[in-house]
Amino acid sequence: MKALRARSLGASLGVLALLLLAAMTAGVALGSVNVPPLVVWRVVLGELFGASSSLTDMGMQQHQIVWLVRAPRVLMAALVGAGLATVGVVMQAMVRNPLADPYMLGVSSGASVGAVSVLAWGSFAFVGVHAISAGAFVGALAATMAVYWLARGRARVQQSTRLILSGVAVGYFLMGLTSLITLTSGQRDLAGALMTWTLGSLAGTQWSHLAPPALVLLAGMLWLALQTQALNALMMGDETAATLGVNTHALRRALFVVVSLLTGVMVAASGAIGFVGLVVPHVARMLVGSDHRRVLPAAAVMGALFLVVVDLLARVLFSPMDVPVGVITALIGGPFFVWLLMRQTQARGESQ
Repeated sequence: MKALRARSLGASLGVLALLLLAAMTAGVALGSVNVPPLVVWRVVLGELFGASSSLTDMGMQQHQIVWLVRAPRVLMAALVGAGLATVGVVMQAMVRNPLADPYMLGVSSGASVGAVSVLAWGSFAFVGVHAISAGAFVGALAATMAVYWLARGRARVQQSTRLILSGVAVGYFLMGLTSLITLTSGQRDLAGALMTWTLGSLAGTQWSHLAPPALVLLAGMLWLALQTQALNALMMGDETAATLGVNTHALRRALFVVVSLLTGVMVAASGAIGFVGLVVPHVARMLVGSDHRRVLPAAAVMGALFLVVVDLLARVLFSPMDVPVGVITALIGGPFFVWLLMRQTQARGESQ
């Protein structure tokens, strides 16, 4: 049975990886100026392996579009999608709530406050070029802790209504704080940055922007891969997890840091893109089951695929306008959230 499940997971990941590769190729090829897929791969392979060839003016234009404009943007979409989907999986296990998501629970709003404070006041200047990521991490960590303690109170944290209301309250408060920082900073350009953090955008991504999210995602995934058994136990409740030898308090503290770091770095790179961490984990569980040894890698690849496709749709469907990718994810995630809420309410009514 284990061998069958391993083969099934391998086959699922293989199919998802091929779909992701196809989506990334389409993401680079399609846009206001279409580039043939073969040209895309010739440019990419040429850059990766140092192959040089004579280029016409048209060839030079296509080369710049592929390598300097679209390739880093598509890669950033994949990294952010994988990161947010991973955060969604972990948060849903951490609080035992299928509605948990970094956007819904105000964590992304906290990261936005931290990032905008860097732009407005120069906070965390001592870390240099990583100041925005550092600010977003601190903001995300503060928001995560605030939502957790507000939702917990004297009751169990897994009460859905208390958790969601706490997240919405914290999120709206932090959105207001972000607006206040922007309005009182005296910087007109900050309004444009605020729009980026609020709606999420991958426009203007450069190769130099990819390193922080890539390194944080890799480190986070490696650490979480060692915690899959503990996450499975946590889903069964704190008492059961404790009997299985899991230190739930220490685990949650560590998860707070990892979730905040992943969310903060992703928001610093792309803004607050909502609902990726809500939609993708549920679809991943439908595909590979609820075991976190299977859900985490599947959700990461599916999150990358999801955001690459959404970013492509945002560029192609509304061309020549570059619609923020967060607008499309909200249009998808809003109805999905309502469906989940109705499904959860119905299941609760049937159990009573």
